[in-house]
Amino acid sequence: MNWKQRYRLRSFFRSSLWPVPIACMAAAPAVARLTLWVDHQVGWTLNVAADDARAVANTLVGSLLAFIVFIFTSLLVSVQLASAQFSPRVIARVFKDRYTKAALSVFVFSYTYSLVLLSRVKDPVPLVSGVLCGYGSLACMAVFLLLIDRLGKELRPVRILAAVAAEGRKAIQGLYPQLLIEVGGAKTEPPSLGDLCRVVNHRGDPGVVLAFDDEGLLKIARQADCVVELVPQVGDFLAPEDPLFRIYQGGQAVDEELLHRSVAIGPERTLEQDPAFAFRIIVDIASKALSPAINDPTTAVLAIDQIHHLLRQVGSRQLDDGFDRDASGRLRLVYRTPDWEDFVQLAVTEIRQFGSESIQVSRRLRAMLDNLIHTLPAARSALLRREMQSLHRSVERSFPEPDDRVLAEVGDSQGVGGTYGGLFGESS
Repeated sequence: MNWKQRYRLRSFFRSSLWPVPIACMAAAPAVARLTLWVDHQVGWTLNVAADDARAVANTLVGSLLAFIVFIFTSLLVSVQLASAQFSPRVIARVFKDRYTKAALSVFVFSYTYSLVLLSRVKDPVPLVSGVLCGYGSLACMAVFLLLIDRLGKELRPVRILAAVAAEGRKAIQGLYPQLLIEVGGAKTEPPSLGDLCRVVNHRGDPGVVLAFDDEGLLKIARQADCVVELVPQVGDFLAPEDPLFRIYQGGQAVDEELLHRSVAIGPERTLEQDPAFAFRIIVDIASKALSPAINDPTTAVLAIDQIHHLLRQVGSRQLDDGFDRDASGRLRLVYRTPDWEDFVQLAVTEIRQFGSESIQVSRRLRAMLDNLIHTLPAARSALLRREMQSLHRSVERSFPEPDDRVLAEVGDSQGVGGTYGGLFGESS
């Protein structure tokens, strides 16, 4: 199995809701037959009439079916709410929730087990099978109550934003493990790639570049003694016949099929190798909250809270330069990767534009920029100061009233009502 197949299989099981419940449905009859066999071998029975046991089992089966229907109904409501109130980019998260998958699996297993047992109950009623059916249904009720509590909490904006930010932090720490202070802040000069020998175009359906096998591509380039350039950046849309690879300094023997197997293409961006997508989702939620139809600047402030922390994570780390070398130090693989300016512009520009008339948003943005200027390494400050100047000009245009303008120029970690302003002195 090659890298692309493993990636697709892993992504399929992460994003699909049905595989585990279907497996539990298939396992339930086998477990039911096993418990009935144990009861027959041991001879344990319940002091209950078979008709009474079947009546109880019928009631439990109906309840379990209602639990299963509730999960699917809640999923539909979650999808509608995510699209209308947050961002369509969070819909995929609904089907990735491990607790929902586990709850559905437990309900499907218990429902199938109870159906099999119901068809085989007769006098005397088996002990182990009957107890497992009854207490398993009670356990499902407990899981159902926990599921309702979880759904009510997880659909709040702050929980969705925090969950997206947590995935973004994980991606940032995985892709950029070195702190900026450890390796210095000097920008890497792009090396010469040599003569262009071949261009490998994308073949197949259009889609977004989800991830690529950097180790596999490095090995291919080393074996062919060439330089391989991955043209699109992770997160870029790729149409058929668009350039996918450029090969320099030879490489006539490189198998194009191996190159295609090293890049995963899909319908929507993911966070695995694309930390900028976390910023994109959070900014989209903030932008929708600032739209005239919703007009919820507090949700935008909650989004800025998460962006603030993500920017600190990115700004404190040495970003990838996109040049991979082999053990001898020779350049082998080149790829595009976002830099500090890309992250800052993505995080700030749209929120500043859409929230230009909100004092709350302006104050929170100022507090974030001021904090990052004073806490990140000096190499990151110049761009942040330019963003601060852009915010200042935006405030001057949006607030003709002097008192409002003065208020909007003060940094506030809560938007309005916090005590952040002046913590680091005057902003630049």
